[in-house]
Amino acid sequence: MESSKEQLISDIENLLNRYDGIKPTYINPDLLQFMDRQSLLHIIDSLLKQQEKTNESNIEWLEQFKQY
Repeated sequence: MESSKEQLISDIENLLNRYDGIKPTYINPDLLQFMDRQSLLHIIDSLLKQQEKTNESNIEWLEQFKQY
């Protein structure tokens, strides 16, 4: 099932708002209507990769505090 552009925009907002303590991000759908579905999917993919990289960095940083 293909996601609508509105759903993809909502998914992007959800990814941007994943972290507590930050001001929520709202995207005006009119700003992204000119983008095609593939471009929106690319944004989602990019956000997921950035969050994955951030999580990996956090794990590496936390490892230094483990006591073996």
